[in-house]
Amino acid sequence: MTTPASENSTEHPLLQGDNFRITPITPRLVRLEWSPSGTFEDRPSVFATNRELRDETARVSETATGVRVETDHYVLDYDRGEFSANGLSLAVLGGVSNYHSIWRYQQDLSLPAHRTAQREGRTTRPLDGNLGGATRTLDEADGAVDLDPGVNSTYGYADIDDSDSMVFAPDGELQARGAEPGSVDLYVFAAGRDHVAAVRDLFALSGPQPLLPRWALGNWWSRYHRYTEESYLELMDRFEDEGVPLSVAVIDMDWHLTDVDPAYGSGWTGYTWDPELFPDPARFQQALHDRGLRVTLNDHPADGVRAFEELYEKVAEAMGRTADGAAVEFDPTDPEFLRAYLEVLHRGLEELGTDFWWLDWQSGPYSKVPGMDPLWVLNHVQFEDTRKQNGDGLLLSRYAGPGSHRYPVGFSGDAVISWKSLAFQPRMTAAAANIGYGWWSHDIGGHMGGYWDEELATRWVQFGVFSPILRLHSSSSRFTGKEPWMFPETAHAVMVEQLRLRHRLVPYLHAMNRRAHREGRSLVEPTYFEDTSLEAYMYRDQYLFGSELLVAPIVRPVDRTTRLTVAEAWLPAGRWTDVTTGISYRGGRLASLHRDLSSIPVLLRAGGFLPLVAEGESLDIRETTPALEVLVAGGADGTFTLAEETEPGTWAETVFSLDIEAGRLTIEPATGDGAPARTTWELTLLGFGPEAADDLTARGAEIQSVTIADGRVRVRLVGAGTEPVVLEGAGLGTTGPGDVLGQVEKVLRGAAIGYFTKDLLFAQIQREGAAALSSLAAYGTVPVFTPEDVEHGHPTPELVAALTELLLADR
Repeated sequence: MTTPASENSTEHPLLQGDNFRITPITPRLVRLEWSPSGTFEDRPSVFATNRELRDETARVSETATGVRVETDHYVLDYDRGEFSANGLSLAVLGGVSNYHSIWRYQQDLSLPAHRTAQREGRTTRPLDGNLGGATRTLDEADGAVDLDPGVNSTYGYADIDDSDSMVFAPDGELQARGAEPGSVDLYVFAAGRDHVAAVRDLFALSGPQPLLPRWALGNWWSRYHRYTEESYLELMDRFEDEGVPLSVAVIDMDWHLTDVDPAYGSGWTGYTWDPELFPDPARFQQALHDRGLRVTLNDHPADGVRAFEELYEKVAEAMGRTADGAAVEFDPTDPEFLRAYLEVLHRGLEELGTDFWWLDWQSGPYSKVPGMDPLWVLNHVQFEDTRKQNGDGLLLSRYAGPGSHRYPVGFSGDAVISWKSLAFQPRMTAAAANIGYGWWSHDIGGHMGGYWDEELATRWVQFGVFSPILRLHSSSSRFTGKEPWMFPETAHAVMVEQLRLRHRLVPYLHAMNRRAHREGRSLVEPTYFEDTSLEAYMYRDQYLFGSELLVAPIVRPVDRTTRLTVAEAWLPAGRWTDVTTGISYRGGRLASLHRDLSSIPVLLRAGGFLPLVAEGESLDIRETTPALEVLVAGGADGTFTLAEETEPGTWAETVFSLDIEAGRLTIEPATGDGAPARTTWELTLLGFGPEAADDLTARGAEIQSVTIADGRVRVRLVGAGTEPVVLEGAGLGTTGPGDVLGQVEKVLRGAAIGYFTKDLLFAQIQREGAAALSSLAAYGTVPVFTPEDVEHGHPTPELVAALTELLLADR
């Protein structure tokens, strides 16, 4: 409802007038309203669901020109007139920038970039330091697209315009706001460089990210393809034979009738299973459930419910109309239609076995009522309905604007298959944390167009493993399938291993899922959320992956001489160890990270713990407390709490800690209902010195074995599972660079240079270590045995860079 300013007696008298209202929300967030008629919106909006939130510590005073609001994080000055850049400003405190840290109302709209956009007929808002948020879709995008603004900025402030967003009526139904012309409803975030705090304020105002069901964190299979029941089940069995675990089966639009009488329109929308392809939908979906898979169906709802649909008469009856052959129009503004859509149409299909829906709305933000966006309505009503039916509350749908984080998972759209598309997705995924949108699902491998490239496909899968939701997808072309066995053996083997790794990561992913819900930290966040160095803002293709990892996806083709690809990354202060190569890097600097096709840089912070399903154990997503291998990185103290959902809604916690001064690694017994009493622990020590394997002792368990290989120390412990396990040894306080020489040999083995030169290079590096770098460029400049040694012998700059990375990694 709208409220006259004079009736709002709970506010400070200086913060409201005939046409304005100022509401401090938190010490870093303030709401600014202007109304020509003097009425204000108090109904919760799709963005601001918690209208009651107030900052009781804000200091309000009258000035010679108006009113001032002060907190520990901002100073706001307002002249009590119609909002203007001269009369309404907010200075961010905390030393962001004396010049750039002053927000003024609509100051961005005077920028040259905005004026150019206006001349060209575009409405794009220049970000002006804003670090970006999310976007509605990547449909047909070949590379970067503009991102809507988020709540973080290099200038320390950001604003979200809530003037036209939809609102919730008292009965919970969505309505158009119907705002009067000239009204303003603006939220200004003033968190400075505390980007985590800005997002926490966002969640306080807009609601938290929901907890995803554990099964959503595994591998999803999806393809726009005309499957049959038999061919789809055969495909699922082939994945099992290949050793590739899956957790979600996506059935794209060809599950329903698509070849329809043109009198009804196109076959894009449909709600009747195609009997030629799926003669028994319940049997088919039960067969998928028996394989441990959840099922989602694609729904393009724009054409409504037409007379050929099996459920047409029931839908018409539910709406109190005659089933006279006229289509039941899709109308998100009609509550009666929405009830029939959910409770008759979708429910009738869910009873056959469908677990959740892929809402594929592609028809824009328009409806019969201006301001009612069908995508917003669909996301809200379908998510809440699914949560009410089975408690999971999951859907796959597009981003609709700020507040969309409450309705995961986000479908980013039909991207073009290209290196440019892959290169943009890590940056886009990380930036979405700035608007709290933590659960993107990209078309891994790309959807349409492009060309066949096994390296591109492999790198996309590797990014997918370390993205929020891994959903393999492609178009209906017979040549674009993402089945690993469709690729040559090297790429095939890497894809299988990486897809298995995704399920090994589920214990960590689900702990981070809970963290996202409770603490407001998205699984994927930009590096500048923890390190506000200038370089952290420059290098945005890398990201934090949960509390323990830094990931730098490979998004460019291989160098033909080294057979390696490089990711340029900024390593925050501290020490970082690659979980695949075992090489440790000194932080606080830029690093060129070279990798062959088998991996991308995934770095575990010093003192970090990474729990994985142990090698050889079942990767079935239904195994809620599997046996674990825990990777531990040396170089700093650390603590990690592994949260495991033993039953739906029931959690157990296991605390791991490393004290390097004491030389002690401790595993506390799990606590909580249904806590697993693990008797065996597999620990893999990374980044420790070789002496970490010496003189180890244990309390609460017996050391069954200690092995050293590839610069790693593996310790197997067996105990009763009821008391703390304590592993001690002076070597746990040491650090080591990893198997540098072994990685040097691997780099040289794959390089396309002369064998004689390889031998000379390796021998010198073996003798001199990093000192050999000074003479690398001299190799291959004179004939040794044959002219081929001259042509192929010289180490290229790319090869020298790859060797330099290894030899100087920890220096």
